[in-house]
Amino acid sequence: MCGNFRRTARTLTQLYDQALRPLGLRATQFTILQFLSLAGEVSRGKDRRERWLRLAKAGETQLNRALPVWEKVQTRLRRQVGEQAWKNLLQLTNQVAELVTSKGDSK
Repeated sequence: MCGNFRRTARTLTQLYDQALRPLGLRATQFTILQFLSLAGEVSRGKDRRERWLRLAKAGETQLNRALPVWEKVQTRLRRQVGEQAWKNLLQLTNQVAELVTSKGDSK
């Protein structure tokens, strides 16, 4: 299972990287921009060195330029996989991630 998930993740990352390359972005960078945009301000640390992070104006501009490209890839994949399979994949990957990261019995 691990090998299949890794191969799929690499292939998907390459697909998104290729689409975002003309904008000077990688899929990992897009994900960070998207997270910061959705989160607003996030903190790091719990002492006097605490820092607040938020998406800068330049990051917002990059995200707005990249969003249509990302959506185009998403739409194409969704259409190729099929709506029900798309929903099932999202549900299954979330379920596996939840199971692996849960604090329950690991046996």
